[in-house]
Amino acid sequence: MDPLRRFRQEYDGEGLSEDSAPEAPLEIVEAWIEAAVERAAERGDVPEPTAMSVATVDADGVPDVRTVLLRGLDHRGPAFYTSTRSTKGRQLAANPGVAASLTWPSMYRAVRFRGYAELLPEDEVLAYFRSRPWGARIGAHASAQSEPVPDRATLEAAYAEAAARYPDTGSPDDVPVPEGWGGYRVVADRVELWAGRPSRLHDRLVWERVGPGALDDPTAWRRVRLAP
Repeated sequence: MDPLRRFRQEYDGEGLSEDSAPEAPLEIVEAWIEAAVERAAERGDVPEPTAMSVATVDADGVPDVRTVLLRGLDHRGPAFYTSTRSTKGRQLAANPGVAASLTWPSMYRAVRFRGYAELLPEDEVLAYFRSRPWGARIGAHASAQSEPVPDRATLEAAYAEAAARYPDTGSPDDVPVPEGWGGYRVVADRVELWAGRPSRLHDRLVWERVGPGALDDPTAWRRVRLAP
């Protein structure tokens, strides 16, 4: 028997009710992310709790998806950092439409965002880059993200060259921000929370934008329940 069909598991999660859902999505999204991070620390069954799938479209309208790390969330939306010259960066420059999701299978929970991406300001990019470990900052210089590399040795040689150029002094300023390295914020028009329930009768609550306003502004959103 096909193992993909043989494996079955009931999604016995906590569920999600309208009584526990605010009129604007930010508060509950923050709470779910915090719960995932805490569970990762306490129980270890939520690896990379801030791993976020980001979907873009190419010039032909074909979708493309990859995983990044969520590195910021406030009333403006979720944020991530990357090379603006990467495939995703080039696609977002041509079409800022974007979708993003975080999934925590062991908690039977997921969050989805849909909207458009905007570049983060330089001061936020600089502050985040300085907060990264030295090795990660060097890696940003060594990797021309999404470009072909002949082999692993070439990549490691580029890393060694960058490490020699910018030695670790213990200062957040010892490695400059590479040209073309930046970040994006997802300005959401739609936010969905999914909670797994038995018999596939999952809970899906969606916040749809009905006017201008941030993720914490109740006047900007309409909450609806969707069939699973």
